[in-house]
Amino acid sequence: MKKKKTAAEAGIKLQTPIGVLHIAATPRGISQLDFVRPKQNRTGSQRGRATSPGRQARTHIANAIRQIREYFSGRRTDFDLPLDLEGTPNQQLVWQGLLEIPFGKTLTYGDLARKVGSPRAARAVGTACGRNPVAVIVPCHRVIGTDGSLHGYGGGLWRKEFLLKLEGVLPEKSGAQQARLF
Repeated sequence: MKKKKTAAEAGIKLQTPIGVLHIAATPRGISQLDFVRPKQNRTGSQRGRATSPGRQARTHIANAIRQIREYFSGRRTDFDLPLDLEGTPNQQLVWQGLLEIPFGKTLTYGDLARKVGSPRAARAVGTACGRNPVAVIVPCHRVIGTDGSLHGYGGGLWRKEFLLKLEGVLPEKSGAQQARLF
């Protein structure tokens, strides 16, 4: 069962090396970081301006922007941001497991399923990864197939490959062939 948001969200769009990201926050923390599709981006850029007031939410967004820029410039390997994520208890468990995968490492869907106490639930883990509301910060891009191949990423496999190359998991020149396991 999803919890209901009671606090107003503030939101902003941010240009990054993997395209425009929409970042939203409540006073409790970052609630959304997702990829803006080209059609969405044309409907009026809000770059640099929050869409609703709320000092604490705006502070969370400002901190997220700073940390995301540091991550993409190679100066940050982990995020230190409060999160306010909506999801089922199982999704929350998987997302917590994702947060424990270190920068520059990967797990398979099966490994993550075992780590969260559901060894036969690799597909359910994949579904929870696909519903992750805070991409990049909750690093679902660090989950790979058993054979080391890249599978399903909401932002597109090219973004997953870019992020894993940025973290040094994949070689710069070759395609997404083999990733170092956690």
